[in-house]
Amino acid sequence: MPLREASQARWRGEYLHIHRADLIEALQGCVVDRAPDAIRLGARVTAYEPSDTGVTAVLSDGEKVTGDLLVGADGIHSTIRTQMLGPDNPRFTGNVAWRAVVPVARLGDYPPPETACVWAGKRRHAVTYRLRRGSLANFVGVVEADQPGDESWTAVGARQQALKDFRGWNPVIQRIIDEAPLLMRWSLYDRPELSKWQEGRVVLLGDACHPMLPFMAQGAVMAIEDAYVLAREVARERPVQESLRVYEMKRKPRATRVQAAARENAALFHRSNPLSQLCTYGPMWVAGKYLPSLVHGRHDWLYGLDVTEPD
Repeated sequence: MPLREASQARWRGEYLHIHRADLIEALQGCVVDRAPDAIRLGARVTAYEPSDTGVTAVLSDGEKVTGDLLVGADGIHSTIRTQMLGPDNPRFTGNVAWRAVVPVARLGDYPPPETACVWAGKRRHAVTYRLRRGSLANFVGVVEADQPGDESWTAVGARQQALKDFRGWNPVIQRIIDEAPLLMRWSLYDRPELSKWQEGRVVLLGDACHPMLPFMAQGAVMAIEDAYVLAREVARERPVQESLRVYEMKRKPRATRVQAAARENAALFHRSNPLSQLCTYGPMWVAGKYLPSLVHGRHDWLYGLDVTEPD
């Protein structure tokens, strides 16, 4: 389904594949340019202490840092959310994800397409696309599993297990698995809609309040949108607490809708029998090839929103 021209003409933006490390480096550079001492690593927040005039973050070494506002952007296992809403466990989605980045030069005659590509199969699927001007191949392979495992960016999986999970698949997929310097593997969890995202001068952002499954490729995007809207609302001349309530009111419906769409795509990509695959993927292929505007129209609600526009 062609997106480059549509993204420019229809949604007024570029459709890009960006390495997560490059995105983080770019954001870090912007922060450091404006406030050289703003970023502090190795300072784990274990709790917060609210007051009428501010909020204090308690660090793991006992140090306390006080400010006007505390933003909990600390992921699906958010310490800030746990204190705000109480302890609970994320729910296992029944899917396990493999992730790898491989230099294209190592793939020989089996590089993945230069476009983003979904490879769909029985109870599993894979996604490939290129990074860093085509020099790297990114691979995400999602497999249904009965037993949950760790949800961690640092969990490493065994190559033989990955090859077993995608045995008989296209040589492009098998070659990526063979040549991957490292294969990360972790279980996919999410949460139902939270009752609230804010309390007093404390607010949640990104996966801390709406963890996203990867099936819409919107996790980082939603967090960045959150941050922009939050910054704009806090900058208005009104009490911080009111700004946080407005931020939640504006962002929660959209983030919840994207969460739901990602869950629906998980089932869409994992059709189990040939008939259901034909009935699902056949019309998708026809629409993408002959009626791309129809397909694009179904995504206007997602890609057409520009949070930088004044409201």
